[in-house]
Amino acid sequence: MKDPYAILGVSLHATPEEIKAAYRKMAAIHHPDRNVGKSDADLKFKEAKEAYETLSDAKRRRVYDDSRDKQILSDPLTTGREIWKSFLTPLTMEKS
Repeated sequence: MKDPYAILGVSLHATPEEIKAAYRKMAAIHHPDRNVGKSDADLKFKEAKEAYETLSDAKRRRVYDDSRDKQILSDPLTTGREIWKSFLTPLTMEKS
């Protein structure tokens, strides 16, 4: 699973309201009805939905955060690559 924080573009300390606003923005941008013929729109819409479902539920968010913390300690190189990609993705999306 990709990092839901990166998908929605919110910080690790985002409030439920910030998460909801970010999800609505991403859902509006990538909604399949607005992007007919774009093959990646459906995938990005689904990713945003899954990210929102994870972060909007307090229990699921806690479980994800715990597993993320463990991954940072067990595989820092992979974690570093994912963080780096999450910073570059918004820049490449703006240029499109």
